Amino acid sequence: MATFRIHRMKENPRQQFRWQPHTSGVTHVKPRDYEGGEPVEGSSPYAVWTALRETEKALQVGDLLETESGELLVYKYVGFEEARWVVPETKLPAESPPPPDAPARAADPVP
Repeated sequence: MATFRIHRMKENPRQQFRWQPHTSGVTHVKPRDYEGGEPVEGSSPYAVWTALRETEKALQVGDLLETESGELLVYKYVGFEEARWVVPETKLPAESPPPPDAPARAADPVP
């Protein structure tokens, strides 16, 4: 039996997610929109869904299942589809001028 991690979508992003039009293909998700990471066992994502659907911990639209290999599956009205984390790019600081007490750089000699 495989172990999955459930990442629960926060309520505010869930309302936006529910009303977005369905698109096929990879769904890009933001880590800040999710909480948790509770483990659950099942033979497949659908087995996990079936085991939880009559409980207080039932999967809701927008929740993620993460496989042991790191693959993400988002639960949608049509079933499970592939998802990927969107990690924002880190901006490099703009080159700052040298401090005022730094020694001046010698000018390049003119040939």
